[in-house]
Amino acid sequence: MNVIIQQIEKRQALFQKVSKNIYLMAIKDGFLAAMPVILFSSIFILCAAIPPIFGVTIPSGVEEWLWKIYDYTMGVVGMLVAGTTARCLAGSINRKMPDGKIINETSVMLAATCGFLLLAITKADGSFAADYMGTKGILSAFISAFITVNMYKFCVIRDITIKMPKEVPGSIAQNFRDVFPFSFSVLACALIDIAARAVLNVPFGEVFSKLLSPLFAGAESYFGLSIIWFLIPLFWFVGVHGPSVVKPGLSAALYGNTEANLRVFTEGGHPTHALTENFGNFIGELGGTGATFIVPIIFILFMRSKQLKTVGKASIIPVMFAVNEPLLFAAPIILNPYFFIPFCIAPVANVLIGKFFISVLGMNGFMYVLPWATPGPIGTVMNTGFQPISILLSVVLLLVDFAIYYPFCKAYDKVLVAQEAERVEEIEEIEGIVPQLSPESATAIVDNNETVVVEEHSSVATMADEKELKVLVLCAGAGTSAMLANALEEGAKETGAHVIAKAGAYGSHYDIMPNFDMVVLAPQVNSYYDDIKEDTDKLGIKLIATKGAEYIKLTRNPAGAIKFVMDQLK
Repeated sequence: MNVIIQQIEKRQALFQKVSKNIYLMAIKDGFLAAMPVILFSSIFILCAAIPPIFGVTIPSGVEEWLWKIYDYTMGVVGMLVAGTTARCLAGSINRKMPDGKIINETSVMLAATCGFLLLAITKADGSFAADYMGTKGILSAFISAFITVNMYKFCVIRDITIKMPKEVPGSIAQNFRDVFPFSFSVLACALIDIAARAVLNVPFGEVFSKLLSPLFAGAESYFGLSIIWFLIPLFWFVGVHGPSVVKPGLSAALYGNTEANLRVFTEGGHPTHALTENFGNFIGELGGTGATFIVPIIFILFMRSKQLKTVGKASIIPVMFAVNEPLLFAAPIILNPYFFIPFCIAPVANVLIGKFFISVLGMNGFMYVLPWATPGPIGTVMNTGFQPISILLSVVLLLVDFAIYYPFCKAYDKVLVAQEAERVEEIEEIEGIVPQLSPESATAIVDNNETVVVEEHSSVATMADEKELKVLVLCAGAGTSAMLANALEEGAKETGAHVIAKAGAYGSHYDIMPNFDMVVLAPQVNSYYDDIKEDTDKLGIKLIATKGAEYIKLTRNPAGAIKFVMDQLK
């Protein structure tokens, strides 16, 4: 396993390059923006799906209410992600647009949402079909977002717009400026949908399912099962709901084979069909797409990163019941290069082993259609008629999945541990070393062979007459940055300087940055200096990078922190 981990680490630069692609970043950030919806809805789907597993009947009114909340949150997440992805992509492109050229991020959200509806949703009998409003429509959400933002970019750069007289208020003029790019974006999505319906007789959201269905003619062979349960996680990894793309073309076989297995079993024979609905749920998708049942356990017991341990604890119960979205998007696994191989390979290994147990070792094929949220090991035992060999199969699958996932989890864990160690070092220095210093006295701290002097409490009364200065302090998680921001606020009160300071986290600072006059980087995010410099230069904002000892000094000397930021303006 160490060899695998070392090989993964050697390709870390490639992983980082891939992960910085603006389209992949937009998908990731778009999903993250929808995370409250995903986590909230997971609670209600568990409440609705788990009791029937144990024979508990929920009152119909309560069950309807639980599913209603799910349908109106997770059930429309595809539509929501179309807007959030478009907004995130527009933000990335705006930072590289020519001076004076800006894409309206609110307008692209509206256009992408309209485009999504045209691509994914069918209207019948005066109502919208809701099947593709949720995760099934994610592919359409991304296509709509990408088309919309690029259409806006095309129109904005070439000034294809309706120009209003200068006397017209800016907010009204902006709405007219967006008419052409909005229209072109929505029409482009409409034309794509027309083409899909004309050629394949299906909405665009179902195109992949239609095209792939001929590939599944020999689906029950070892090779066929491998292809199916490689494609499902492959699509999910890039943000497309894999089961909705692949499984519709298999529906007849999945349910037909289940019925055939039961008939053979009741007649005293050996049911041999492996390609059944619950075989996919409990074997190929053990713990959800990607066979992630074992992953939270790995995170909790074997990882050192606080982030992974926390994600493991938060997701272990949902994952046991095949609700693995909290794990996929919080770790994250989706779009994370470290997890591409295990996420796609573990399901393939599972179905091949499951097929071997049925075809060679005599285990019964799955005979019932149990709720998909049944924990995989329990569902496997129940579905095979409580055969002891099915218990062995579950144990083997968990061990194999552990062996597949562990080295990749370990490699990712090392990256996170290193990042967390940097943050802990800074906090320990600030909380442990620096309290020995007196803010009023001159003290030297040596850092990286440099001597930084904490100057005596200076008289900065004249600063009271200065123009108000708004300072944004950035670090990785808004924790370390809060220390300097608080020091600046305290220093402003002491000295009478007109300084307002706020703490922020890198990655979530783009929207608020235009409201500030200066950005100060904590040492842990200095590596992003060049990226942020492009943005601050466009906005005319002063950017300052700090070093370890210098930053420590500033957090403990409020008046000195005020003098520091004022000196940067000279």
